[in-house]
Amino acid sequence: MGSDVLGLETAFFKSLKGASPFFLLAGPNVIESREHTLGMAKHLKAIADELGLMLVFKSSFDKANRTSASSFRGPGLEEGLKVLKEIKETLGLQIVTDVHEASQCAAVGEVADVIQIPAFLCRQTDLLVAAAKTGRVINIKKGQFCAPAVMTSSAEKVRLAGNPNVMVCERGTMFGYNDLIVDPRSLVWMRDAGCPVVADITHSLQQPAGRKLEGGGVASGGLREMIPAVARTCVAVGVDGIFMEVHNDPLNAPVDGPTQWPLRQLKELLVELMEIAVASKGRATDTIDLTPVQL
Repeated sequence: MGSDVLGLETAFFKSLKGASPFFLLAGPNVIESREHTLGMAKHLKAIADELGLMLVFKSSFDKANRTSASSFRGPGLEEGLKVLKEIKETLGLQIVTDVHEASQCAAVGEVADVIQIPAFLCRQTDLLVAAAKTGRVINIKKGQFCAPAVMTSSAEKVRLAGNPNVMVCERGTMFGYNDLIVDPRSLVWMRDAGCPVVADITHSLQQPAGRKLEGGGVASGGLREMIPAVARTCVAVGVDGIFMEVHNDPLNAPVDGPTQWPLRQLKELLVELMEIAVASKGRATDTIDLTPVQL
């Protein structure tokens, strides 16, 4: 990949832009083991194939922004990419995973079809440029601290590095301490970035550092029960893609358990979201006719 496609929209990116009613980025938050990740990928592929949804499988090789230094982070770059490469080659799935340092981008770009920029790092120019130079699709999550307009500048950094294959992702905005809120207007304003808009319907329900642990310390909590409500809103407003983290056993997930959606109920939620997306005209450009009506 890399420089040979810089300056060109890839066929894969065009297929994402043309996905109907939306594309899906989904998977467990972090690679827990080869067996678990492969099993999740098989189940997600079966559901997506049945529904006719374009799926990009997501899992992280490293969770570098955990609340606690003692929290589980994943297998690391080398081992994690081996697992993702196996899923890509055996199941024929495209892969999305995140990077935290510019030095990771080249290796990740050899495996991932979509490189994701974490919300905390959405303005980091060197990271955005390094990711862009892989030629892969870049999905930039909007920082919890950022206005929607910031994403136009972040997307432009990728384009100026020679890569037009960029998307922006809403994942909630800080609403005081320990809480996030999704403002539907953000999904419309982020279209000014001139690229596909993705809605992260699970991280948007995080309550950062909002869960006290036995023996002291805190971890991120979440409002899993509100995921369907936020998801319905996002697809009704009109988004190009849905990002969600899914787990077969959310109560025992080592990372972000409170905001991972149960695999058991994934299909029924996706069916409803597809129906809403088809019924809505949210992805069309709204025009308001202010011509006076003669009374």
